[in-house]
Amino acid sequence: MLTKPSSQQPGPDTARFRAVLGHFPSGITAITSRDAQGGPVGMTVASFTSVSLTPPLVAFLPGKTSSTFPVIAERGTFCVNVLATGQERICRALSVSGGDKFAEVPWRPGPHGDPVIDGVVAWIDCGIEAVHDAGDHYIVIGRVNDLDADSTASPLLFFRSRYNHLVSA
Repeated sequence: MLTKPSSQQPGPDTARFRAVLGHFPSGITAITSRDAQGGPVGMTVASFTSVSLTPPLVAFLPGKTSSTFPVIAERGTFCVNVLATGQERICRALSVSGGDKFAEVPWRPGPHGDPVIDGVVAWIDCGIEAVHDAGDHYIVIGRVNDLDADSTASPLLFFRSRYNHLVSA
């Protein structure tokens, strides 16, 4: 069942919205692909989720101002890399615009040739199924083709504007 769009009443200011939603911890993913020349491209994204088991679908939400997402969209395939504790440097490298983001990021080609970063908690190889408009972001639905995980690795988390990690009880 689809719902009707909400009324156009103004919401909270962006600073308050960001501050409050920063209280929701999220994992950090690196979405990677290749450009037209075969070079690696990537971006960090905290807005990642599973969507469906049948068919296997995931989603991520890149900003519309991203210069990396159009390259990924052009290729049509991507790899979700779930970053591990200790990979803050990789997160920062893939968060900046321009330059060689992969200069010091060790990786190997995944099933579609898209970068699988060494030491990640998990990787998920996908093809773009659909892209939907969502305010100042897109919702990108990916069909999962292959995936793997390292059950011994712990995820890098983002909470209250800081990097965090899980602590065993």
